[in-house]
Amino acid sequence: MMRLAWAPGSPATVSCHNQRLHLDHAGIPAVFYAIPNRHVAGRAASRREIADSGAMTDAAMPPVQPQVARREERIGLLLVFLSALVWSFGGAIARFLETPDSWTVVFWRSLWAAVFLIGFMMLRDGVRGTLKLFRDMGLPGVAVAACFAIASTSFIVAIAHTTVANVVLMQAGVPLIAALLAFLLFRERVAPATWAAIAAVICGVAIMVSESFDGSVSPIGDGLAVLIAFAFSIATVITRRYSHVRMTPATCLGTIFAASFAATQAGGFAVSGYDMTWLFAFGALNLGLGLACFATGARLIPAAFTALLGTFETLLSPVWVWLFHGEIPSTRTLLGGAVIFTALLVHIALEFQRMSRPQRAGVTGLPSPN
Repeated sequence: MMRLAWAPGSPATVSCHNQRLHLDHAGIPAVFYAIPNRHVAGRAASRREIADSGAMTDAAMPPVQPQVARREERIGLLLVFLSALVWSFGGAIARFLETPDSWTVVFWRSLWAAVFLIGFMMLRDGVRGTLKLFRDMGLPGVAVAACFAIASTSFIVAIAHTTVANVVLMQAGVPLIAALLAFLLFRERVAPATWAAIAAVICGVAIMVSESFDGSVSPIGDGLAVLIAFAFSIATVITRRYSHVRMTPATCLGTIFAASFAATQAGGFAVSGYDMTWLFAFGALNLGLGLACFATGARLIPAAFTALLGTFETLLSPVWVWLFHGEIPSTRTLLGGAVIFTALLVHIALEFQRMSRPQRAGVTGLPSPN
């Protein structure tokens, strides 16, 4: 995401209790967040309706026994947590690579991810179902795929010029930047508390990129980190406006775009067996498996819980890079990241509070998972 929510950062959407959940996925998925969607207000959105599944609505679904629902929630919580855990290793994996050409890394990582995601969709939906997912995306899906391709490519180049923490923490503000873009482009209503969170994110980003102005770090890394955040914010806005855009095919198409462009820029495709092992893990496992876990688990739990679990990716990514490679973020990166992450947590807490209120007299709010 952190978050796409790519969590990166990001191209995913989950409809859940009149909420839209978006994937913030910056090269590696970063964080997922629950953001109100006025376009689905007044309509009963099923907890089981996820972007990839084309699932039935509650009215068409058979009743689920409470024991089954609780078990499914636990499975969903575990899978979404595993997706955040898998994605959090992306920066550490990138640091293990010895290949000096970033475009070669983009090519192989994107290729392995595309192969995994196509295989996942064919196993889950069959050949015809997979083709239908791609056909149904339309131009909005292609736009989301382009945003993901830009973000995932920029991530690889960015971490060559700045710390992983700088890139990942900056993307924590994607859902709030998306709310700002939705207001500017479509005049969507933004709550006062969200405006305050947006202001905090802008301040946090300013603190982090200030190191570029005094020569402490390369402006390329910070510039690409900001580009990643805006790419996934745009993807978030698109998925809010066009609910038929599905996460897995859009992400898969984005990897194909990225691999195709990288093929024209790479100085060569030959890598060592050591690097190919890490590139396979970087693409098929870090990106592909993480997305498969998320796509399967997010349909089983409320969007706000998915958002909360997604914050583990933002927290753990800098930790793994520090443990494995001794990479320590700068003071301003930590300070700006703390401002952004605090704004995110407050935003999620307010979403929990709002979602727990009865939508109308006699209707209870979201249950807590057992």
